[in-house]
Amino acid sequence: MRTRARQWSRVTRAGAAGAVLALATGPAALAVPTPPHPASRGSPTGTAPGEQSRGGELYRQSCASCHGDRGRGSPRGPSLVGVGAASVDFQLATGRMPVPAETRQPRRGEPVFSADEIAALVDHVTSFGGGGPQIPRVAPGSLTAGRELFAANCAPCHGATGSGAPLTNGWIAPPLYDATPVQVAEAIRVGPGLMPVFPSQVLTDQQVNDLTTYVQQLRGHRPDRGGNPLGRLGPLAEGIVAWIATLGLLVAAARWLGRRAGE
Repeated sequence: MRTRARQWSRVTRAGAAGAVLALATGPAALAVPTPPHPASRGSPTGTAPGEQSRGGELYRQSCASCHGDRGRGSPRGPSLVGVGAASVDFQLATGRMPVPAETRQPRRGEPVFSADEIAALVDHVTSFGGGGPQIPRVAPGSLTAGRELFAANCAPCHGATGSGAPLTNGWIAPPLYDATPVQVAEAIRVGPGLMPVFPSQVLTDQQVNDLTTYVQQLRGHRPDRGGNPLGRLGPLAEGIVAWIATLGLLVAAARWLGRRAGE
């Protein structure tokens, strides 16, 4: 009788221990493992999934109201399908987009987004498809060749010194002093505004490098050894100022001599 009681006591203790173990490990044992989230598709340029979602969020906040959820355009903004990475990067990096109100020609300003945000937006917009020019890789070029190319293709609108000039119907050719080499190359390839597009069949990558090298020499950050640059409008402005100053001196001298003769 005592033996059976001891055996029953052991079984009871074992059962209690098993129950305690089941209560301790039960939630973990019964928990269904959470399946991993499916990996998001990477963008054509290899952006990480997190950055791609960031680009989509920024696009919905700042771009979709004019260009549509999938970039197909609307009465307030053109389609972005097929514009290419270079066009998107140019508009964002130069602060031309996004605009607070509709305008015919957005002007250069401070970028609204950081470099990482611009890269994420570029990847999101290019995911709409359609190809388009990629962001060019710029290298140093020939200053002499660049000057010749600039005189033939750019100076008629942007001026011989790159200071810009008014065009027709309220359009302007903007000054080039603040443009980076990549932005100059992007503008050559995509042709923003009234600017013509120069594909690689017209201007090779080496010629684009030559042009960007020359444009950097036109930047307004270098000291002017001759004094006041007069807006960098060239010899015409300098000649007008010289004539006005000379005529002023002649008039002042004539009046002084007339006053002396009257006395």
